[in-house]
Amino acid sequence: MLTRKQHELLMFIDKHLRETGFSPSFEEMKAALSLKSKSGIHRLITALEERGFLRRRAHRARALEVIRLPEALGPKTARPPKPGEPLGPNVIRGPFGAHAARAPAEVTESAPVSLPLYGRIAAGLPIEALRDNGASVDVPASMLGGGEHYALEVAGDSMVDAGILDGDTVIISRVETAENGTIVVALVDENEVTLKRIRRRGNSIALEPANPRHETRIFGPDRVRVQGRLVGLLRRY
Repeated sequence: MLTRKQHELLMFIDKHLRETGFSPSFEEMKAALSLKSKSGIHRLITALEERGFLRRRAHRARALEVIRLPEALGPKTARPPKPGEPLGPNVIRGPFGAHAARAPAEVTESAPVSLPLYGRIAAGLPIEALRDNGASVDVPASMLGGGEHYALEVAGDSMVDAGILDGDTVIISRVETAENGTIVVALVDENEVTLKRIRRRGNSIALEPANPRHETRIFGPDRVRVQGRLVGLLRRY
């Protein structure tokens, strides 16, 4: 069973696909559901994927495919194509028998996964401001665990001693908490994003660089919000 917001988003995506032939942007989905943040859209899409209603098409940015509609509403919402009308991207060819509502096959461990590439980590830009730029990057599925992931391009040399260089692409698992010593994407004062090692010291939070040329910064507990944890790195030579 879907929640009201999950159902509302699924119906909006399906309608947009049938009317335009391509999936809506995160900004359009956020506006359609009257949400304040795109992170809510990401969570809804992930939930719909896990339930077998949506699939993100690999190697394409902002490409969603409706696998099925809720059974009780399917006949009212999804009409068959008219004679001569091409099948839209949300229509599955093949028999529609007892197995029509089956979830898509699992991706093999070696298959690449397309992640959104939000942009370069830079002061003054929260993660939300870097989203939806249409770029993506393919990573091995074996690099990812459960949950939602995204990629960011590193700007600067503050983490070189941790093996993270300027221009590298880091793979981030979206989490809101992290253990001491973990390299995280931290949002400071709701407007600055940085990749640093986090340590909690009493009522303070330290963001530590991995370069002696840079200073450790200390903040109060309400000034830092974890937006992800480093799980992998890609580098071009």
